[in-house]
Amino acid sequence: PQDSEKAKTFVHAFLKRSMPKMKDEAIQEMLTRKAVILEHYPKKKAKQKRKKTKGFTAKQRRELRLFEIEPEQQRYAIFLPLHELWKQYIRDLCHGLKPDAQPHMIQGKLLKADLHGAIVTVTKSKCPSYVGITGIILQEFKHIFKIITKEDKLKVVPKQNNVFSLELDGFISYIYGSKFLLRASERSAKKFKLKGTIDL
Repeated sequence: PQDSEKAKTFVHAFLKRSMPKMKDEAIQEMLTRKAVILEHYPKKKAKQKRKKTKGFTAKQRRELRLFEIEPEQQRYAIFLPLHELWKQYIRDLCHGLKPDAQPHMIQGKLLKADLHGAIVTVTKSKCPSYVGITGIILQEFKHIFKIITKEDKLKVVPKQNNVFSLELDGFISYIYGSKFLLRASERSAKKFKLKGTIDL
């Protein structure tokens, strides 16, 4: 066809014009035996290595007193809004704490829930001086709870050998501290056994 001839003539003329030093035979060989690919190679950007941010060590955290609550902040009234937020969080977690809810299901969710803001009471203890301590949990560590009482006193209560109770909307849950020796972040992934020996 006439159009294909025009196209061939145009390509030949274009190559001749673009590569004047190339012979006609070489151009003809390129057209018949070799595919011409027009490519664009972008410049490679040097990869910047991301520096990993290093957190503080346990010693540095102690020196900076990051987890210490200042004496002027140790007031029960300051943390009552935190308790209200915690109650709403538990209601959402347990779908409203309805009367027909299964207790073991609620208990299972409470065991994995964040307890910062919960009001707890020490109901049993091998150390009688801990029994009756009631307050809002301000901090939870692996082995202890830091609790602020209504008398504006910050109490450090060990989990070991203590039984805690917390009440919400008529539902009372008991926490056996000896089985609870975990950080809050670790509890969310742990599977608790529903049956087993329970002791202080």
